[in-house]
Amino acid sequence: MLMKLKLTNLEKQLFNSSGPDLAWGALAASGIRTVRELDGYLFKINTLCQQLEGAITGKSELEKAMAIFDWLWQTKPNRSERQGSFKLTEVIDAQLDPNTEKVGNCLGLTLLYNVLAQRFGLKVTAIHVEDALGQGPHVFSMMETGQGSVDIEHIFPNGFDFKGHVGNPQRTLWGDVELIADIYHSTGNKFFEQGYHEEAVQNYSKAIRLNPKYTKAYLNRALALFLLGRSEEARKDMER
Repeated sequence: MLMKLKLTNLEKQLFNSSGPDLAWGALAASGIRTVRELDGYLFKINTLCQQLEGAITGKSELEKAMAIFDWLWQTKPNRSERQGSFKLTEVIDAQLDPNTEKVGNCLGLTLLYNVLAQRFGLKVTAIHVEDALGQGPHVFSMMETGQGSVDIEHIFPNGFDFKGHVGNPQRTLWGDVELIADIYHSTGNKFFEQGYHEEAVQNYSKAIRLNPKYTKAYLNRALALFLLGRSEEARKDMER
């Protein structure tokens, strides 16, 4: 189903890119509209990296990855919030604000960690599971090492090398594009909850454009389309 998307200039660059940078792609998906705004948030990311540098004393990739994780939890020990922010803009601002305790939900925390880890040369990806720990859809970071993969669970302060998801059969590997797509999916869910079904369809469609295998986005778009009276389009989504 071809659906006309309302795209900003930054989003047009995002959708035309074969391998977008996670930071600027996630910022575009989070609502940044102008290059000036984009540059402002990229500067904030650099500020966080400068703050982090002193905490990274180890030389191995595993030591660096753990140092970033520990620093984030030490600076914001109450950082995780189940219904918290998922947009990269909001989690960056929360991380930098000394008066803010909560930073984000699992998606927001994963985005922030992966952006910072990539800035320090670490090759991190993400894992999505449709049901984790009985709490529903969930995402967390993963890093491959010479000794195997390491799960990095951002909702727990002891979540580095977390073993609780190892046997989950629903594990799906997500790269940068899939993480960016999930920002749109989460935005679509917010609009849907507020009764803005057309806006929800737009965001679900953007998620699908980036991640054509995202089954949940098709199902949610189908429901929004049905509520808009577009039952034929909804049926096609349900048949995927």
